[in-house]
Amino acid sequence: MTWALYEAVLAGALAGLIGVQVVLRRLSFFTMALTHATFPGVVAAAILGINIYLGGMLAGVLVACGVAALSRRRGQNAAAATGVILAAGFAIGVGLVATRNGFSRDLSSFLVGSILTVGPRDVVVTAVVLAVVAVVLLAGGRAFLFTGFDQAGAAAAGYRTGLVDLFLLITIEVVIVTIVPAVGTILSLALIVAPAAAARLWSDRLATVTALAVAFGVTSGLAGLLLSGRYDIAAGAAITLVATALLLVSLAATRLPRVALVSR
Repeated sequence: MTWALYEAVLAGALAGLIGVQVVLRRLSFFTMALTHATFPGVVAAAILGINIYLGGMLAGVLVACGVAALSRRRGQNAAAATGVILAAGFAIGVGLVATRNGFSRDLSSFLVGSILTVGPRDVVVTAVVLAVVAVVLLAGGRAFLFTGFDQAGAAAAGYRTGLVDLFLLITIEVVIVTIVPAVGTILSLALIVAPAAAARLWSDRLATVTALAVAFGVTSGLAGLLLSGRYDIAAGAAITLVATALLLVSLAATRLPRVALVSR
């Protein structure tokens, strides 16, 4: 249980940190495609007996490169390509699971996570990735925001926008693969998007939004884990529900005063 608590705190902070970039650049749908594309890589790695982080990373990087290339071609619909990749990735993962004799509980845990089974190695990996991602976002924050809001201006200013976009997408994929043992490939989307979306409702300042997103992510992880133990429900689902509840409460708390003011 101790390692699960450490993992919940670190995974929540990591998801909240990268989630700010996902929300500000409106990459939620693409992030969902990455989570589904990661699934076949993780399953294939488990079947072949190699590191699941490596398998998930390779699959995700391939998808990130493919979507980034398609989105830069004139006449191509990046959203349509992302949607097809999302469905195809999940279908490949399900097909790989079916190649095993009988249903494997270990493989199914990659879908919804199994935070209670994480060990010291998972916690160390999450802590290292959290530190690396924090440094990357601190060093490249200006480039990420500039290219996200004004591609032409960023290019004119000397930024290689294609490489900046690809680097950010790969960073998102690294986060997804890292938190898969805690919340799974499917539920990781909620932990990345919901805390950052809730934080965005409270402030327009990047530093404040980032701090709130990390705090909401950690709260989701800890509260979800405690609720899981209290009511005997899946930990990944409980964490997702808490993150969703935080978003709904933030939405109500920030919109109700405006509605009351308008009605006067």
